[in-house]
Amino acid sequence: MTLTGGCQCGAIRFAVEKPGGSGMCHCRMCQKAFGSFYAAMVTAPGLKWTRGEPKWFQSSNLVRRGFCPDCGTPIAYDAGEALEIAVAVFDDPEQVAPTIQVNSNDKLSFVDELHNLPTRPAAESPEFFASLVSYQHPDHDTEGWVPHTGQEQGNTHE
Repeated sequence: MTLTGGCQCGAIRFAVEKPGGSGMCHCRMCQKAFGSFYAAMVTAPGLKWTRGEPKWFQSSNLVRRGFCPDCGTPIAYDAGEALEIAVAVFDDPEQVAPTIQVNSNDKLSFVDELHNLPTRPAAESPEFFASLVSYQHPDHDTEGWVPHTGQEQGNTHE
């Protein structure tokens, strides 16, 4: 089973032959690296970068983190033994759903209650969504990549 994915702008794309275990890390470093309450990642043996490669930030003496230098999307976690890829950057994240949580001692107190928050459907903001033009790369491979300049009139990555 080969799964593909990439960053938000499409500058970086990858393919993984047989994804491994997937989990959610609650450690403070992952929270900051992802700008989120946790980081969901999956091991990626046999990963191939098919377009571009991440830029790396050495976040500790043992770990480096890869991100897109063009759009900033967090993509990879490398602790030397097994490279991990962010679940949400896969074209079909459902295929690599997390099966374990780690570093729960750093879990933010409100995370387990998020599902109880009220929701607001997109239909409540029809003007916003009617005028929205996405510059995000589609969830599939494309032959080329055009960097976003802010001048496009629609998704140029189709």
